[in-house]
Amino acid sequence: MDPTIVIVHGEARREVPPEQAVFAVTVNASDRDKATVVARLTRRAAEVGTILDRFGTAIERRETTGLQVHPEFKRRGEKAVSFAGSITTTVTVTDFEPLGELLAQLAAGELTSLSGPWWQLRPGSGAGADVRRAAVADAFDRARDYASAVGSRLDRIVEIADADAASAPQMMRAMAFEAADTGDAFDLHPQQQTVEVRVLLRVTITEPTVPGT
Repeated sequence: MDPTIVIVHGEARREVPPEQAVFAVTVNASDRDKATVVARLTRRAAEVGTILDRFGTAIERRETTGLQVHPEFKRRGEKAVSFAGSITTTVTVTDFEPLGELLAQLAAGELTSLSGPWWQLRPGSGAGADVRRAAVADAFDRARDYASAVGSRLDRIVEIADADAASAPQMMRAMAFEAADTGDAFDLHPQQQTVEVRVLLRVTITEPTVPGT
């Protein structure tokens, strides 16, 4: 006789602190002269770099993610009347203590805008592994309950797999900042990240006994 198989789902959900904060800082410039635009962008990007250097121990990664210089026309087909450009740097921070001060200093720059921060867990975060273990433990508890209800014990694992309903960690909605003439620090509140896992478990159980016989 083929063994009886019990199929259950296990679930676990945890609220955990974020491990990274990501934001983007963009400097802009415009002028009738293209060379002037390039010079201003270069200078303002260097100013941003200097500020980021001062907070280097808190920063894990900084990347240039956007650069553009383009002509602007008053009417289609006419000669360009001015030029505009921007440089965007995306920054990943792992030490949140100085983050509010860092953002305030960047926002004070001329023609500078900020977006973020976006709070997140690291790819492959250990928080996810802990939740997966909890989901598997929950699945075994449910399987034992089913087996006990028919006078059986768990016998052998057939399959453990991720269930389709598992969800990814949440990210915080971006907060936008415009350039501000301030030396203060922004008061930031990192958002807890929701990690949710659902697993499928198939196990065989020992020969059931029908209750009441």
